[in-house]
Amino acid sequence: MNLTLTFSHFKELTKAGYSLDMLCFITLVEEGNDVDTMCADDSKMKMLYQTVRRKGLLSESNKITIIGKEVLSFLNEKIEQPKIIKKKKESDFDKWWNQYPGTDTFTYKSQDFTGTRGMRVKKEECKLKFNNIIEEGEYTSIELIAALEYEILQKKENSIKTKVNRLTFMQNSLTYLNQRSFEPFIELIREGKTIKESAEPIKGMDI
Repeated sequence: MNLTLTFSHFKELTKAGYSLDMLCFITLVEEGNDVDTMCADDSKMKMLYQTVRRKGLLSESNKITIIGKEVLSFLNEKIEQPKIIKKKKESDFDKWWNQYPGTDTFTYKSQDFTGTRGMRVKKEECKLKFNNIIEEGEYTSIELIAALEYEILQKKENSIKTKVNRLTFMQNSLTYLNQRSFEPFIELIREGKTIKESAEPIKGMDI
């Protein structure tokens, strides 16, 4: 293992929240070392591994992520003036996270539906899972966001039609990602299926 590190590199990496321990770890993985062997019977290495995963440098399958490769590539760059290296933007995740219902209480087409629980939970774990799903390459962030929008609209429309809060049956954000509940909705979208919205009821009238 050979890490070439200048002060400028060190400064920018530190600003971005990456330590030398993290760089050494992913460099060893890049060179073909087995993660399980590296962490065997070593609590400190296991903690470092969890940190590297949390930072998005390794995927669930212990492969170097796009972010990890960008960091390693940065070490090989010659920089005359300090420059800022930016972490991978999380705008796609943020859009998905903000789209996810905060609670199962909502108002739709002038109708109020009362819920009982919060639905956005464990943001950092959701971010890691979301990014890992994108890294796998089967689905895009645009599809995950569209699938979520599709399901929410479907549940709200069904709530209007049945007068029962259907959003309350939706999973919390982490369970939703872990169980890949978005998959059937992505398939519907890929097939060109859409939801026909009902006419908005007149406020104050029973429907």
